[in-house]
Amino acid sequence: MASTNPDSNSRKKPTEYTEDSLTKLEGIEAVRKRPGMYIGDVTNGGALHHCVFEIVDNSVDEHLAGFCSQIDVTIHNDGSCSVEDDGRGIPVKMTKHGKSGVELVLTDLHAGGKFGQGGYKVSGGLHGVGASCVNFVSEWMEAEVRREGEIHKMSFGRGLVTEQLHVVGASKKTGTKISFLLDQEIFVTENEFKYDILAKRLRELAFLNPGIIINFRDERDEKGETFKFDQGASQYVSWLNRNKTTLTSEPVQFTGEIAPKDDEPDDVITVDVALQYNDTYNEQIYPYANSIYNGDGGSHMSGFRTSLTRAVNTYAKTNNLVKDKDPQISGEDVREGLTAVISVKLFNPSFNNQTKDKLLNQEVDGVVQRVMGDKLRFYFDQNPREAKRIVDKCLSAARAREAARKARETVRKSVMSGGGLPGNLADCSEKDPSLCEVFIVEGDSAGGSAKQGRDRRYQAILPLFGKPLNVEKARLDKMLSNKSLRLLITALGTGIGTDGDGAFDISKARYHKIIMMADADVDGSHIMTLYLTFFYRFMRPLVDAGYIYIAQPPLYKIKRKRREQYVDSDAEMNRILLELGSEDVILTRLRDGLEFPSIKVDKMVETLSRMETLLRGVTRYGCPGHQFLDHHDPETMELPKFMARIRTGNQEEFKFLKDDEARSRFYVEENITEDMFAGMVVRETELNGVTMQQRLTVHEIFEASQITKVLKELAKTGLELTQFSPTDETRYTLTENKGQKNQTVREMNTILELVQAIREFGRKGLTMQRYKGLGEMNPKQLYETTMDPEKRRLLKVDITDAAKADETFSMLMGEDVPSRRAFIEDNALNTSYLDV
Repeated sequence: MASTNPDSNSRKKPTEYTEDSLTKLEGIEAVRKRPGMYIGDVTNGGALHHCVFEIVDNSVDEHLAGFCSQIDVTIHNDGSCSVEDDGRGIPVKMTKHGKSGVELVLTDLHAGGKFGQGGYKVSGGLHGVGASCVNFVSEWMEAEVRREGEIHKMSFGRGLVTEQLHVVGASKKTGTKISFLLDQEIFVTENEFKYDILAKRLRELAFLNPGIIINFRDERDEKGETFKFDQGASQYVSWLNRNKTTLTSEPVQFTGEIAPKDDEPDDVITVDVALQYNDTYNEQIYPYANSIYNGDGGSHMSGFRTSLTRAVNTYAKTNNLVKDKDPQISGEDVREGLTAVISVKLFNPSFNNQTKDKLLNQEVDGVVQRVMGDKLRFYFDQNPREAKRIVDKCLSAARAREAARKARETVRKSVMSGGGLPGNLADCSEKDPSLCEVFIVEGDSAGGSAKQGRDRRYQAILPLFGKPLNVEKARLDKMLSNKSLRLLITALGTGIGTDGDGAFDISKARYHKIIMMADADVDGSHIMTLYLTFFYRFMRPLVDAGYIYIAQPPLYKIKRKRREQYVDSDAEMNRILLELGSEDVILTRLRDGLEFPSIKVDKMVETLSRMETLLRGVTRYGCPGHQFLDHHDPETMELPKFMARIRTGNQEEFKFLKDDEARSRFYVEENITEDMFAGMVVRETELNGVTMQQRLTVHEIFEASQITKVLKELAKTGLELTQFSPTDETRYTLTENKGQKNQTVREMNTILELVQAIREFGRKGLTMQRYKGLGEMNPKQLYETTMDPEKRRLLKVDITDAAKADETFSMLMGEDVPSRRAFIEDNALNTSYLDV
């Protein structure tokens, strides 16, 4: 028997290194074996969505060339995606390379119409590998081209042609439709599209390309949006600032076209910049080149920063708005509270990698400065009141920065000097930061358990007390006065701020895993949110580097006979109870005596449990779930789209509306008035000659489409789904351990009772302990469940959508009370567990 030990003496010795040892990867093989070089990381979802963006960007290029006005992006039920545009269509005739235009574009790397000005003057992708790479990493791809009065179709499988280009019909329209299913052999860990990630990018494209219509639809959840914006970057900035108080009523927008080289007057660079200040202390600047977001900035970002800093300082000095005693206004100061979008379009962009994180064209720096410099000075001269507000804000930021520098210097001398660390930090013995982790724990009891239970070699414990400062409402100088945050900064070793001896430097981080560990209650969640706000606003590079984690302590410990188990969530607890309760049961339908064995009951219960979760959103509106389900269509299983709750005196009734037309008719069928005091719509009706007022609210049942899917799944189990409301008649019996001494029979008059009955069976003989605080666990339990790398679960904090993250922090932690209230009201209805 061959040894499987890699250190075995029977292992073959390496062969000699000769010419025969050399290999070369080309084309399909190169992309499929090294996909990360072409489309990014295939393990975290980035490459998955990047494939969609590569195809969409080709359609946007058609728009930039002036030939495309609409793009339709659809995620299909089978997980495939299609992107369709009304552009010119990919050329279909034979090329000089012996292939049709469609085959050349979709099967050859570095091929397309973007290498000469004949096809596209402006394009996001000049490497020519986008569409072909997507083809190579797809299980299948289909191209449908409408061009020259005909519809052409071609099919591929993992990059190879499976169906040659052929005509399938006629059409007066033009355009291209690319459909593909990404290969799960390559996208193993992340292979499902996320609606929010795709919607964010498509919204960006619509903002950056005024007038284009982008229709996005997700068939899996029957969700969709249409993006169309006519004001471009200015409208984008207004959208980003929609939950903030701004210094000016409208964003300032600058546009211009400049040819950087006199000998190439047609090779122009288009610049579109919009900016607006708000009353926060954080900057949001989003740079784009040919509609591609450049996360690491580049020459357009540097040109913008230089021009803005110069213009503000020049205006302030010229108009005597700064005094001799005032600190110099720096670039950091002029960007405090600034929201800006920088969009440049140029013929030959150069990026640092295939995912285009940074723009390298140096000529763009000067072009942006020229466009912005003149127009920003003109704006200040024409709007002195707004200009003074901006200068005052920048001066305030400069003074605060100087105060923060002094405060940081005091902290550094008193606490940080000499390598001193906080006295309550239980540090680890390992000195390599990449191997070290620190747990930030709130309170004495949890901190004590963590210190006793940890692995001292590489695990450090930092207990902090009380709620830290909400830094969303504070500048750096005020933040440094908070004891908990000051201790945290000291322990991490990175410093804070952007200038001086104690400026933030991620290379000085003492731990590469910073793990927040809090109780599983409202206070714990609040504390966690406050620390997340701190890291996002003042130590963002730690988040970007993937150093920030959230511990997931268990909620329960269960014991049944000799089985002991920790349970992480209510959802997992529910799954275990249903699993235990379904082990030896028979469901009998009394009408005809039909019996369903355990294996079928298990499937029913799993489906009904999902329905139960979805119905919570309906029941919180006041309508019993069974009453809503009884209005399904027995043939299609479709449910109402809208629900109207009508109150007449103390009486309450519900009316279910099938579609938008029914809702419209419902509103106009009676005289509708507004009741200012009740905050509801009032309908006047007449009953037996007496005029009555009915207060009503109409709710969209967002869960309806999902419940419809679950109903269809339930129907496949063989159940007859006719009536869900309870009656006096017993319709089903659930028998556990049939024919044995411990047989138990549960009578039910509706199938909806099945889940609760199974849970009751699952709880028999089960001991359950719920942990609400970390301090309730002894050191051994805390280590086993939350700190042991072999068993624990950690959530890594990352930023998928920076604009959305900024908006969420501003809304939850800022001064915008109405938006926060609306958020809570909207999401409370969809929360399965709420600890109050």
